[in-house]
Amino acid sequence: MHITLFKGYRYILPGIAIVGTTFFFGCKTDTEAIQYFSDKKSIPGVTAYNSELEYTENGVVKIMVKAPITIYYQFSEEPYTEFPEGITVYTYDDTLGVESNLTAKYAIYYEKKMLWHAKNNVVARNRKGEVLNTEELYWDQGKHLIYTDVNVKINSVNGNIYGKGLVSDEKFDSWEVKEPYDGTILLE
Repeated sequence: MHITLFKGYRYILPGIAIVGTTFFFGCKTDTEAIQYFSDKKSIPGVTAYNSELEYTENGVVKIMVKAPITIYYQFSEEPYTEFPEGITVYTYDDTLGVESNLTAKYAIYYEKKMLWHAKNNVVARNRKGEVLNTEELYWDQGKHLIYTDVNVKINSVNGNIYGKGLVSDEKFDSWEVKEPYDGTILLE
């Protein structure tokens, strides 16, 4: 898997970070430097605006993540990336056709666990035209699984389903509402 971070700025940002860090520490007293190192787990390593993250497999883009603000906490015990103003995620097939997309007003990605957590007005769409609305959604990249335990609403061409909890493949093609409680589905 190849990740292109902050399209077009792949080499500039690390250079700026190194120069800035060198300059920063050159101007600090020993006490200030000690304080910085003790707090660095909670200080972001990189902050980017209007970023695009591309995930590729064998040179083909599989996922595109766009965000107004991307904050990477690389010094945390468990490194993570925060998207405090939301994200838009697109998944693609091998011909670069959009398979699904997702929007949320807030998201966080836990690097070691390969786990995404989206919340606040989460909307996911698949290529069949089905739309999922929920307030919280997890995507486990390692297990290729999307899930939630909160209320969901799914609009499809055959009707609407309301329920609590959902499990789906990562393309949102094959899904199951754990506890359906209302809805109308047209069957042939």
